[in-house]
Amino acid sequence: MRLTDYTDYSLRVMLYLAVRPEGLATIQEISEAYGISKNHLMKVVQRLGELGWVETLRGRNGGLRLDPRTPLLTIGEVVRKTENDFSIVGCFAGDHEAHRHCVIQSHCQLRGVFAAARDAFLAELDRHTIGDLASPADELAGLLGIVRFMPHPSSDKGGSGQSAGRT
Repeated sequence: MRLTDYTDYSLRVMLYLAVRPEGLATIQEISEAYGISKNHLMKVVQRLGELGWVETLRGRNGGLRLDPRTPLLTIGEVVRKTENDFSIVGCFAGDHEAHRHCVIQSHCQLRGVFAAARDAFLAELDRHTIGDLASPADELAGLLGIVRFMPHPSSDKGGSGQSAGRT
């Protein structure tokens, strides 16, 4: 089974935003990090915003950030919402005009085999979340050219009131 570039780009946008530190990202930054067309990403980001997975803020100081619930999304959920065709073979098509009639269709077991394979594929994707795949964040951020601020362990000696044990 092959996923479309649209789904691939959707996942990439969410992974980029998941490993980015606080603040907003731009489509331009994501485009440059992955070497993907900005125009393609604009369409993807619009849809991710409509789905509520990415917050889009317009204006001079606008940008993108993940909705706080997005790291809990499974990859299967994303694929189901971004792919429009799970017809592995022609006989899966919803309307009979979309494919040629197959002479063995009434007794064919291949359709069931392909349906089981598709379901197993999606079940595996359901085992993983955006948050899972965004780890380890520091390594992914580095590969994407994102600078993540990591406070030095001795920088908290000034008594900021924060301790490692606080939640």
